[in-house]
Amino acid sequence: MLTKFPHIRQDFAASLVVFLVALPLCVGVAVASGVPAELGLVTGIVGGIVTGLMRGSSLQVSGPAAGLTVLVHEAVQEFGLPILGVLVLATGLLQLLMGALKLGRWFRAISVSVVEGMLAGIGLVLIAGQLYAVADAEAPASGPAKMAGLPGALAQAAGNTEALASLGLGVGTIAVLVLWKRLPRLVRTVPGPLAAVGLATLVTAVFALPVATVEVKGLLGSIQPPSPSAFGELANVGVLATIVAFTLIASAESLFSAAAVDRLHDGPRTEYDKELMAQGAGNTVCGALGALPMTAVIVRSSANVQAGARTKASRVMHGVWLLLFAALLPAALALIPIPALAGILVHAGWKLIPFRGIVSLWRGHRGEALILVVTALSIVAVNMFEGVLIGLALSVAKTAWEASHVKLEVIDKGAGPIQAYLSGNATFLRLPKILDSLEALPQDRPVELNLSGLHHLDHACRTALENWAERLPHFSTSLEAGGTPTAAGVEPVRATAP
Repeated sequence: MLTKFPHIRQDFAASLVVFLVALPLCVGVAVASGVPAELGLVTGIVGGIVTGLMRGSSLQVSGPAAGLTVLVHEAVQEFGLPILGVLVLATGLLQLLMGALKLGRWFRAISVSVVEGMLAGIGLVLIAGQLYAVADAEAPASGPAKMAGLPGALAQAAGNTEALASLGLGVGTIAVLVLWKRLPRLVRTVPGPLAAVGLATLVTAVFALPVATVEVKGLLGSIQPPSPSAFGELANVGVLATIVAFTLIASAESLFSAAAVDRLHDGPRTEYDKELMAQGAGNTVCGALGALPMTAVIVRSSANVQAGARTKASRVMHGVWLLLFAALLPAALALIPIPALAGILVHAGWKLIPFRGIVSLWRGHRGEALILVVTALSIVAVNMFEGVLIGLALSVAKTAWEASHVKLEVIDKGAGPIQAYLSGNATFLRLPKILDSLEALPQDRPVELNLSGLHHLDHACRTALENWAERLPHFSTSLEAGGTPTAAGVEPVRATAP
């Protein structure tokens, strides 16, 4: 046995750690998404056993993620729980197709600022929404309404005994998570999320606190495969837009997580296209079972690496432990207080906001920092899909603007020709500026235009420079090797110029 599986001891120990980290997160994400708690466990099981067996990233762990909570909740509220399976199934099939077409590596081309802005926006909406659950209050539907209503909800909770108990339990859970890293190493062998939920559950039981707990329907009772009639919703434009949003966000989050996990260990590197297909296979199965969508989750993945995992066996075994728990101990879920799960997600949402990254970007790349902030605020103000599109549009616009950067340097020694040097990238975006500067030069003196510093000269700029040269006094035509007319006193605008 040890000869065939030389790392089984390390992988077994790591799988138990990942299981203990994943259990409260699977349940918390499901509850926050507005679906039965068992569906979060189903997604964790599929992420461990199905995706875990496939090639791609050997140590990355998949399951329900906080990053999709907001989008899933909106989809369930708008289309209903029976449609969730269709959304996730279609997402999985799209990911399989993209992996087969080898598009996985292209997700690395997405601006990091857009991805971090997306996660920050998700974090803000997640925090706002779960603070209402902590205060035992009903959260408004829109992001701006959630933000605006928070002070009133918290103030109202202070005057209500049940809400105050819920608020205290949620705040206590967050405090345990924040302080857990500062405790002795022996104590920290228990994962922070599990300890926080366990303590909250114990306090609730001992003091008989009047707080809401998880509703339990049973594993088989919660699984709802999509009916044939549910697939008719694919004609709905809103459903299709949600599928695209699921696909892009889940894929980007998984592949960026894979890149982060690769930096944590010295083992085999991620094969991005195969990892995308593994995620697609997992989401296809989750969709067929009517469960939550999955992504790779950096919290579970880093716990897996830090616990000493060496092969994919650890993540597969963690899925087996989740399955055994869901099958043998489902009643234990009913003891978990909702405010504790909300506290875990508030803490998770806070960690999604890259405060240090924003400060660092602002110092070195203010344009990227602006994209990050605008993407995050757009997600809060509008919705997930449109917010990401706004971020991508800003990123493309910024790249186009920088790619068209051009510098015109004019040297006038008072006598002889005026020397003008163009450098950078001369594109139509900067053409008005180039022509204004050239046409402002004295018309009664010869001009030498040097294009050797250009990296790129597009057709619009070339044509405009030729027309400008033809309007100069004492124009004479001569053809160079490229066949381009030149003006007296003007260096040729060659067809071979960069």
